[in-house]
Amino acid sequence: MNLKEEVKALIQGDVFDDDKTLEEYSEDKSIFKIKPKLVVFPRDDNDIVKLVEFVRQKRSRGDYLTLTARSAGTDMSGGPLTESILIVLTKYLNQIKEINDDSAIVQPGVYYHDFEKETLKKNLIMPSYPASKNLCALGGMIANDSGGELSLQYGKTHNFVLGLKIVLADGLEYYFEKLNKEQLEKKLVQNNFEGEIYRQTYELIKNNFDLIEKSKPLVHKNSSGYNIWDVYKPARPDQPESCFDLTKLFVGSQGTLGLITEIKVGLVKRKKFEKLYIVLTQANDLNRLPDFVNDVLKIEPDSFEVTDKNTFKLFLKYAREMASLLGGRGLLSTARMFLPEALMIAKRLSLPDLIILVDFWSDDENKLEIKIKTLEKIVNNYGFGGRLCRNQTEIEKYWRLRRDTFKLLREKIKNKLAAPFIDDLIVRPENLPEFLPRLYKILDQAKIFYTISGHIGEGNLHIIPLVDMTSETERKKIFEVTDKVYDLVIQYHGSLSAEHNDGLIRGPYLKQEFGDQVFDLFVQIKKIFDPDNIFNPHKKTNADKNYSFSWIRKS
Repeated sequence: MNLKEEVKALIQGDVFDDDKTLEEYSEDKSIFKIKPKLVVFPRDDNDIVKLVEFVRQKRSRGDYLTLTARSAGTDMSGGPLTESILIVLTKYLNQIKEINDDSAIVQPGVYYHDFEKETLKKNLIMPSYPASKNLCALGGMIANDSGGELSLQYGKTHNFVLGLKIVLADGLEYYFEKLNKEQLEKKLVQNNFEGEIYRQTYELIKNNFDLIEKSKPLVHKNSSGYNIWDVYKPARPDQPESCFDLTKLFVGSQGTLGLITEIKVGLVKRKKFEKLYIVLTQANDLNRLPDFVNDVLKIEPDSFEVTDKNTFKLFLKYAREMASLLGGRGLLSTARMFLPEALMIAKRLSLPDLIILVDFWSDDENKLEIKIKTLEKIVNNYGFGGRLCRNQTEIEKYWRLRRDTFKLLREKIKNKLAAPFIDDLIVRPENLPEFLPRLYKILDQAKIFYTISGHIGEGNLHIIPLVDMTSETERKKIFEVTDKVYDLVIQYHGSLSAEHNDGLIRGPYLKQEFGDQVFDLFVQIKKIFDPDNIFNPHKKTNADKNYSFSWIRKS
């Protein structure tokens, strides 16, 4: 009996090993391509339990099989790629089980756009959605600890995960949530695999608490490594009771510690009114940017985003396509829709180097008006250009500029690949005047065309180079440029991933990023939860640059 037949006899779901299916699931949105041995669509939690037990037994007999979970496949790091068994969750494990007044329970294969349609019926959202909100699924958001345009105001996904059902390496399903001291003590005396995990993790974090606190990245958000910084919170004056929360480790672990089967997330009320203000700056404005950012942050925008001249050029080049998506019809309609941008460019006699989006939401329109007037004064004081979007169509137009760049690059540029390999770095905003020219120099010397967008209020930049993947010379540039860029990020005490996670591309740099001692804590975490390395190998602590490089796509 071959592998497919063995698995098919074991579970209720679908199992495939035909070339078409394996080819389809050999890619995500990263620069890598790895063909799995088997693609499985589990029908329920019990199928996942059986798969883990099956792999455990196989490995005990010397067969090297592993399990990697995949949701929508929008990952940009190679996180859900594997040579072994791939578990796809979107086909069957895609149920929204309940939506309450402040929370919801869902399966990991639920697409975020489907989820949001249902939560908006109660005027609720999960605000940690990424720019790929129309494509991604909840499981991937949890696996990567995603963030997006509202993370400045609300934080990332780990702030909204209230509970997780997870199948662990012993082949059993457990529920994890935030525990108080009394609840933790009960877990610590359990005589099972779950109890052992709590005991070892608690001791590891408690014994290394000072090291962990000192090593926390000094940036607004981080998805690199395992989130050891938020698991244990000892009692203090502003928090009378200690707490211990292993969901903080699972979120952002890219399925390397166990397989998620159910998610409980917190929701917030969506505010009624939105105002979006567009700010235009030039290269010679860069030194004043940190002060500008700081002044704008004082009036508490909900989103504070940026995109660059190259992105804007691309946007204008495909203006007709953009206009049609926004309801425009014909050349005249398109010209009318993009007239404000043409007038702004004519007034400044050049394209802006950076386009900044400052977005405010409120239930009180008067408060929005006050904030916009304050922002206009700030913009005028710095001598920047700017304008308020007049209606919802204009607002949507600029959000498409910010959100759809990667999609445009992938679909419209035929001879090169939009290659996300330095796509999620973050430094403190005050470092941008020094950091950005040095970053530009590295990319320009490598003769790479690139676009930049991101979250300027947090110093989080998404850099997407265009690379001819058929050229060996061009492919070699990938890790050469990555080495230099990540050296630069580490010099400025930033993080290599703010929200896209490590995967195959950044995993090999974790030791350099965090140092030997903290990296060793990551290694121990992996061993505690997955002693036999069943779950998603070659990511996080056992990532290897040579292995990753060998799987870079050549087309």
